[in-house]
Amino acid sequence: MEAFIARRRKKPVSEINVVPYIDVMLVLLIIFMVTAPLITQGVDVDLPQASAEPINDDGKLPLVASVDAEGNYYINIGGDQEQAMSAADVATLVAAHLQLEPETPVVVRGDGAVSYNQVLQLMVLLQRAGAERVGLMTRPPE
Repeated sequence: MEAFIARRRKKPVSEINVVPYIDVMLVLLIIFMVTAPLITQGVDVDLPQASAEPINDDGKLPLVASVDAEGNYYINIGGDQEQAMSAADVATLVAAHLQLEPETPVVVRGDGAVSYNQVLQLMVLLQRAGAERVGLMTRPPE
C-alpha cells in the first residue's frame, strides 16, 4: 500500500515537444532560401529618379512589365524573364495572369533613356490586356 501512495504523490512533468516546430521552421527556411533569388531576377533598367509616395502594399506581388533603353519589353511572369518579348506576347501573358488573379497590381519599369511614347504604349497595352490601373516604378532621388 505504501508503494501505491508513493506513486500517487509523484506528479508527471509535462513538457512541450519542440521538435516538430523546429522541423517546420527548417522547411520554411529552405523554401525562402530557394524562392528569394527567383524574386530578385529581372532586367537591368536605369529607372528615373522621383520623390513619389509608395503605392499601398496589400501583400500581393505586383506584375512588373519592363521596357529597356532599346525599347524591348519584358515581364516578370512566365519562362525566361530576361528574354525580350513582343507586345502581343506581353498582352497575352498579362491577360492570362489577370484572368486568374484580377486583383494583382501592375507596374511599369521604364528605362530613363527610353522615350515617353514607348512607356505610354506599354501602359496602353497593359490596360487593353485587362489591367484596371497601371503604376510607374521609379527610384528615390539620391
